[in-house]
Amino acid sequence: MPPARSTLRRLLRLLALLVLSWLALSWLVVLVLRFVPPWTSAVMMERRLEALVHGERDFRLRQHWVPWSQVSPYVPLAMVAGEDQKFPYHHGFDFDSIQDALDEADEGRRLRGASTISQQTAKNLFLWNGRSFVRKGLEAWFTVLIELTWPKRRILEVYMNIAELGDGIYGVGAASEAYFHVPPARLGPAQAARLAAVLPSPRRLHVDRPSAYVQRRAQWIMQQMQQLGGPGYLDGSRPPPARHGH
Repeated sequence: MPPARSTLRRLLRLLALLVLSWLALSWLVVLVLRFVPPWTSAVMMERRLEALVHGERDFRLRQHWVPWSQVSPYVPLAMVAGEDQKFPYHHGFDFDSIQDALDEADEGRRLRGASTISQQTAKNLFLWNGRSFVRKGLEAWFTVLIELTWPKRRILEVYMNIAELGDGIYGVGAASEAYFHVPPARLGPAQAARLAAVLPSPRRLHVDRPSAYVQRRAQWIMQQMQQLGGPGYLDGSRPPPARHGH
């Protein structure tokens, strides 16, 4: 065999080994995090670095893990009502919402996001902010791993503990104390809806100083929570909602 071909074959073997090793390692990390609370997230690390680079001396990151049993059932319901109403029924991707977003873009409107809570969990936990095909591909890979490895309740538990809910405020534990001065177990429907209302843009929208938009969105989320039938909707025993916008 010519030396050049032999070298190429060795390089391809090495590349395949590296790819398989990375795939196995990424799955192992996801498997461990099914049982162990994440100690941080990519989004939190990126925000810390951003504060350091820009010399934000007063920046303080607040986040602490709160288990599912110590969070008001209205919080995950509000997040599902506001962000991903088909969460109990899809397998990581809401293809109807993706198609709706593409149809709107074809009509000349701004391309809106159609990410599910599973996708947002994957992005927040493992990836950087940005819009590239590489990042979207990695997001899809981690979304598949999470959906295959974690039960739906675990996905929601991790999401509501790492979601950005204000500048430097991550997760329902830090947010409930910062904004409402109560533990997350005591949050009511209106408070949960207001937390969920800022999720599209938590640094521009404010829980403690809600704009008219945030107030309208929180009210809409409360209406959706009622229409979904309350916290029992999250166990997937009720029919999925009809498609509608907001």
